[in-house]
Amino acid sequence: MTTTQPLERPEPAAARVIAALEGVGVRRYTTGQVILDAVDWTVCSGEHWALLGANGAGKTTVLRLIGALMFPTVGTVEVLGHRLGSVDVRELRAVIGLVSGAQKVPQDATGHTVVLTGATGTVQPLWRKYDEATRERAHELLAELDCKELADRPYGVCSGGQRARILIARALMADPSLLLLDEPFNALDLPSREDLIDALHRLALGRPELATITVTHHLEELSPAIGHALLLRDGRVQARGPVDEVLTGERMRACFGRPIEVSRHEGRWPARSGRRQG
Repeated sequence: MTTTQPLERPEPAAARVIAALEGVGVRRYTTGQVILDAVDWTVCSGEHWALLGANGAGKTTVLRLIGALMFPTVGTVEVLGHRLGSVDVRELRAVIGLVSGAQKVPQDATGHTVVLTGATGTVQPLWRKYDEATRERAHELLAELDCKELADRPYGVCSGGQRARILIARALMADPSLLLLDEPFNALDLPSREDLIDALHRLALGRPELATITVTHHLEELSPAIGHALLLRDGRVQARGPVDEVLTGERMRACFGRPIEVSRHEGRWPARSGRRQG
């Protein structure tokens, strides 16, 4: 039986490597299906990564590994200086920011209340746990995400873009070194998408030590802050590194199996696809 060790948050100077996957493989026990195979990847503080690939490529599995929500079948995963299998993952999860559309949020809770729950990592608020400083921090984070006017608005009546920003503010309550964004632009209209992209760009500029990983299907959703990209295909890494080297037509075609024309304009990545290769 593997023993767990108390979780200690690394000092900022020692936390240069935020997440590291080495020789990671994931297989489904019931069928033997290979989900990930021989994945090597390192994310450092201050880096902003895009994680791209077709449906079923393994993106969500990678995010779940780094978010300490599952363990690899083979290989090692280290997050914030701690190896999965030798640390209490519940404590580790508490210091990782995660934003996902699958998160359960009470629809009648106000924006401020939703953000507050990030301090306790709970769905429902634990009012006795929130002192005045914690409540004020929730207001500050809503302002940082440019949505302070949502403090008293029920979450259920907020737009998709507003909900995404509230959830990001919630994730930041733990003051994480790592923020995981699982398709944060899903089902957003164009204005909401652009507002969220602007908010993420400002967040990156204002928090130079924060590392982020954004899972998306569309290059147009990447903020100018994104400096690195990893391409997955069928559970294997196709390419990883600086965006200028990875987000090329040739590499995107190899990843998605069809011609893709990629360009860069003012820090953004317009892309269009041709017919699928035979």
